[in-house]
Amino acid sequence: MTISWISGAERLGDGTIGGPMDTPDAPPRAVWHTTESGAGDAAFESVGAYLMSIHAEPHLLYDPTTDRLGQFGPLDRSARALRNNGSTRTNRTGRVCVQVEVLARANRPFTDYWKPGPSFAALLAAIRSWGVPDRWPAGDLAASPGMPAPRSRSVWLSSGGHYGHANVPGNDHWDPGAVSRTALLAAGEAPSDAGVVVKLSHVIAAARRDPTAAQGSALHRADVLPVERALVAEGLLAAPWADGSFGTKTKAAYSAWQRRCGFHGTDADGIPGHSTLRLLGLTHRFTVRF
Repeated sequence: MTISWISGAERLGDGTIGGPMDTPDAPPRAVWHTTESGAGDAAFESVGAYLMSIHAEPHLLYDPTTDRLGQFGPLDRSARALRNNGSTRTNRTGRVCVQVEVLARANRPFTDYWKPGPSFAALLAAIRSWGVPDRWPAGDLAASPGMPAPRSRSVWLSSGGHYGHANVPGNDHWDPGAVSRTALLAAGEAPSDAGVVVKLSHVIAAARRDPTAAQGSALHRADVLPVERALVAEGLLAAPWADGSFGTKTKAAYSAWQRRCGFHGTDADGIPGHSTLRLLGLTHRFTVRF
């Protein structure tokens, strides 16, 4: 299930910030900014009002010191925090382009001192619900104003994942600075409240064996069923095929999930990998173990 409005986030403004995406079939992505301001409630209020006054709203405003989260508009519409790249409207690239402004300064990475809590976990869960993969396709973030950052137009147009403002073509800012990309994504981990554990090695073995085995073969039914039910919920697999057998229908559905996550070619062969299975589990409440 995709999340357009994050439960518990404060509504900022009237909820109207942009329009439909130009390339909804392109991979989804998220962009991280810093406001170049202090943090705390006074900054949250003033920065939020300022962004609205200049019509440069992101989707989300986050305070790394208090875990306070505000939302200007729905995640399935465009935001206004990026410059265009020629004829490419960068705010409208991808299935979604979720933009997060963090109350921090680029020259002091907020992952060095932040206190992420339930609001940040909800933020990451919402981003992942759109299939944004846990990867940084553009590469390094800038660590200083003079440090060149990769801003490949071809990568931006073709690859889903997380980007810094410094990685977006047509833009010249260097935020969010040298934040820890690993810590940022790890802080959004949410434990499964259903207590369902799926073993990655079992699912891979089933995906390799079941399609060519006898009809109805189910090598690891208990591990495959939660995956199939999640694919049904994503609209990628017909319910009758959620039978615990990782057959050709399930393999094709999982390939479609990999493409939705931004993978292509041999990386979208229908054989589950850790990043895509983990994302599916985070969205549909099962835990992945090796």
